[in-house]
Amino acid sequence: MPTRDPKREAHFPAIEKRYGEPMKHWFAVMKSVAGKRYPEQIAHLRENYGFSQAHANALVMFTRGSTTAHRHATPTDYFKTIDPQQARTMKGMFKVLRAAYPELKLVISWNQPILRTEKDYVFGASATSKYLLINPFSKAVIDAFTPKLKGYRVLKHTITIPNDWEIDEKLLVAMAKARIKEIR
Repeated sequence: MPTRDPKREAHFPAIEKRYGEPMKHWFAVMKSVAGKRYPEQIAHLRENYGFSQAHANALVMFTRGSTTAHRHATPTDYFKTIDPQQARTMKGMFKVLRAAYPELKLVISWNQPILRTEKDYVFGASATSKYLLINPFSKAVIDAFTPKLKGYRVLKHTITIPNDWEIDEKLLVAMAKARIKEIR
């Protein structure tokens, strides 16, 4: 069963149990591939020792100095790490949606700001170097709104928007409404 603890070390007991060696052994294995790139280290663990992707990632990232999977404690922390224009656009989107649905909580999940109910994701956004991605967490919602998304790149789970997007409040609120209706 996957660990919910974001610390990479939380995987260590399962690694020892599943692969039959203490962590001291696995750290020695990692020393032997220390100069390799991340994908090569992952492949080494998977191909030679049967590691799962999650366990290989936890060990590789820990030995590279990343002790936790969490990069941002709060949405504010996240916004500080992206382009200021992207941050303004994202904050504006979340402001519109929180005004329409004050019961939603703005949290960090998957290292991104996401609006959620107590147990379900409703709307998320993330930044790349060239554009923003928005996600209503529903293929059905994306499919239903695709005709209204002319001019945008609509992907399987996300919609690409410009960094300086002029926020379409009606569209955002309607997408959130459809998603909330779907999960209730």
